[in-house]
Amino acid sequence: MSEVMHQEPLKGGKLILATLALGLGSFMNILDMSIANVALPTIAGDFAISPTQGTWVITSYAVSEAIFLPLTGWLSKRFGEIRQFIFATLLFTLASVMCGLAPSFEMLIFARVLQGVVGASMIPLSQALMVKSFPPEKAGVGLGIWATTTVVAPVLGPIIGGWLTDNYHWRWVFYINIPFGIICAYAVYYIFGAPKPKSNDEPIDKVGLALLIVGISTLQIMLDKGSELDWFSSPLITTLAIVSFLSLGSLIIWELGEEHPVIDLRLFKLRNFAISSICLTVGSFAFYIYVVIGPLWMQTQLGYKAMAAGEVMAFTGILALVCGPIFGAFIHRIDARWIATIGFVVMAFSCYIAALFTTQVDMNTLIWSRVPVGAGIVGFFMPMTSISMSQLKPHEIAAGTGITNFLRNIGGSVGTALSATMWGDYAARYHAQMVEHVNIGSISFQEFAARAAYLGLDGAPLLALIDRLIISEAYLLSTNFLMLFSGAVMLLLLPVIWLAKPPFASASGGH
Repeated sequence: MSEVMHQEPLKGGKLILATLALGLGSFMNILDMSIANVALPTIAGDFAISPTQGTWVITSYAVSEAIFLPLTGWLSKRFGEIRQFIFATLLFTLASVMCGLAPSFEMLIFARVLQGVVGASMIPLSQALMVKSFPPEKAGVGLGIWATTTVVAPVLGPIIGGWLTDNYHWRWVFYINIPFGIICAYAVYYIFGAPKPKSNDEPIDKVGLALLIVGISTLQIMLDKGSELDWFSSPLITTLAIVSFLSLGSLIIWELGEEHPVIDLRLFKLRNFAISSICLTVGSFAFYIYVVIGPLWMQTQLGYKAMAAGEVMAFTGILALVCGPIFGAFIHRIDARWIATIGFVVMAFSCYIAALFTTQVDMNTLIWSRVPVGAGIVGFFMPMTSISMSQLKPHEIAAGTGITNFLRNIGGSVGTALSATMWGDYAARYHAQMVEHVNIGSISFQEFAARAAYLGLDGAPLLALIDRLIISEAYLLSTNFLMLFSGAVMLLLLPVIWLAKPPFASASGGH
């Protein structure tokens, strides 16, 4: 029986089970991107390595996944979407076991690389199979559920990782994947089977693959290490940037003339795919600035512990869980561009609210400001994903979802990498401006000095106190500016969204 026959829309219990299994697959994979972050200090201590070396636990996973995400289309053609998803899930689970059992740091890094390699196709394939499992008129519901898992997973990752590390052992951060992986793979096999694809001799573009590996690995390492090494003042970062630019530029030129490309750039000729790719990349960039700066400011300037900051961010997932299926149910009745517009506006509004915070902001205010973000994220990711697939033929969905998820990851990586640097740079700029306006001879300064002297602060301690207050205010202003910047980027994407051309029915077989 062919794979196509097995991907007829499902009904009843099978549809529910498929939704849960595929949602679990994407949730597990995305969770592993963030769950290990909070365990890094403990891992570094156990293996007697520096914190800087410890970051390779994250970098190795990110690099290997980024390389293999665009290969989803080729792999699915060669092995079949269902077989590829099952094998990827089982191998991801095995790699997780290897991470947990790793006797050395080198073995842990090897296992993390394997996780990224085999797990890269899980997210786009879970998305593609989810859409195909629902009847065409209800595909939006499946897309909404899938979008919810991609939103909630990175939010819950640090909380679950922190709890497991504190109460058990950092190795359980990886062992937690074992039952989920087995259940997910078995459920998908039970529902769909594992049919052989029609053709399993899809050729591989070796030159394109080599350029992709070199270009993406150097780009990802540059982004991960850029802030730590002070960007282009470092010869290593400069070299990585040049190699990445030349490799990716050569890749684009080569792929345009290749009959069987690793990355099917011809999909960008499709108007809706190109527009959604731009919005997903730039939107992810802006969103990750918001995601990174908030907890960073809370921990370094407000004195919150990592778990407390994680709990604040977790409230992002409340409306995401509610709005995902609701938006999905209406996406075929309402113009997807309107849902995306609502999502971007809500995100921009949330950024504006965050830009009004002061150093006296309480935890409840921080929590409630994060709640609307969940609706904004789902309203952003889900319709843009639906628009991206609207002109794809069924056999192009796997390749298309692989590319869009790859671009979304790159946008997020750039946002993550630049946010800390921009935050520090703007804080230094605001600090210098405020220091220039401190007038020791002013009446207000004299009054402040008198009150401080009454409390026993004078001379050097007084100047140290003033500097701390200026630093705190500088980082607040920097945070507020970046929140406004993130929101402005979201709003600037609104006219781009409306360049997309309806209808937006998924996998309509249009072009």
